[in-house]
Amino acid sequence: MDILDRMLELSQEGYFCAQILLILALESEEKENPDLVRAMGGLNGGLGNSGNLCGALTGGACFLSYYTGKGESDEMEHPQFNEMIQELTEWFEEFTCEYGGNSCRCILAGDSRNRLQRCPVIVNAVLEKCMDILERNDVL
Repeated sequence: MDILDRMLELSQEGYFCAQILLILALESEEKENPDLVRAMGGLNGGLGNSGNLCGALTGGACFLSYYTGKGESDEMEHPQFNEMIQELTEWFEEFTCEYGGNSCRCILAGDSRNRLQRCPVIVNAVLEKCMDILERNDVL
């Protein structure tokens, strides 16, 4: 199954942008973590369905952090951790400027049908950008 098909399948199962990105990260390591996926639900719809900052961006930051962040007391985050998040954020702001901003409210433009057309494209682009960032920083 290709990645877009998997994203569509997860969407049809009721998962949203940030959750989909973390499920893909977990699956890349053949892991499951329903508690983490559940926690990511707080980012859905622009932070609790408020229409604010897009879950693809916040989920992308979490995706990067999944591979590079601190998870245990004896662990250190990747030395380029903050720079990676900053790169993603700057790229996302430019990527979403055609929608008038990086919030769900702007991206969807008051039309829930836009979720079906715009969100998959955005989530896939975020995934590709995150993978590029991780590869260039010798994480993957």
